[in-house]
Amino acid sequence: MNILFVGDIFGSAGRRIVREHIGHVCEAHQVDLVIINAENAAGGFGVTPQIADDLFDLGADVLTTGNHVWDKRELLDYFNSVPAESQDRPRRVLRPANLAPGLPGYGYFEGTTRSGVDYAVLNLMGRVFMTGTNDPFHAVNDLLAGIKAKVIVLDFHGEATSEKVAMGWHLDGRVTAVLGTHTHIPTADERVLPGGTAYQTDVGMSGPYDSVIGVEKDLVLHKFLTGMPGKFEAAKGNPKMCATLVTCDPATGRASAIQRIMLGE
Repeated sequence: MNILFVGDIFGSAGRRIVREHIGHVCEAHQVDLVIINAENAAGGFGVTPQIADDLFDLGADVLTTGNHVWDKRELLDYFNSVPAESQDRPRRVLRPANLAPGLPGYGYFEGTTRSGVDYAVLNLMGRVFMTGTNDPFHAVNDLLAGIKAKVIVLDFHGEATSEKVAMGWHLDGRVTAVLGTHTHIPTADERVLPGGTAYQTDVGMSGPYDSVIGVEKDLVLHKFLTGMPGKFEAAKGNPKMCATLVTCDPATGRASAIQRIMLGE
């Protein structure tokens, strides 16, 4: 079974480069499950229901998010439009599970692929250098206690590499893959841990690389050089799609291979 995870889509350039490549990548690798982190898809800040639908139209099965999940207020109504047991599109857009209890949306989704394999996707956010989250390590233990699927993928949206690496070891042998997002810089540490969990500290950004992690570089340089705040805008130059391909045994959920992908125009 092949799982494609597409790293943080940033703005219109990110959406465009993913639209250009995702179809042929899925075909070439016979992908069974597509997961996309979409939290920066709307101009670099959040995701709208329309953009979510566009990404589902491209073949996404589940969309994950992170600290920008609340940036587009219309997403709240999208979350609230379906019940927990739904399989419809709004239920397949996730927000970090370890946010305050009672917030709209859900931090996990359980589904079945077109070939009949049960799977689960989890979304968690780190606490190191991040705010507004509860302990992700205990949160994932609680989530796993109620999940029956063998194929389980975690999007761990975090800043600190140490926290992400620790989560990989915490879940080794318990989930299929732990894939990091948020820093927008792809890391070269992809591997299958001894217990059969595929791990990568950060999948990287699907967006404009002639930028500072997606933002127009001159605007960021001005802030660093002067200390003056300013409005950030999504860049557009040199877009690349960053993704990770994980191969696993659908019967056990154990990963056998992990591969980085970076494709430009």
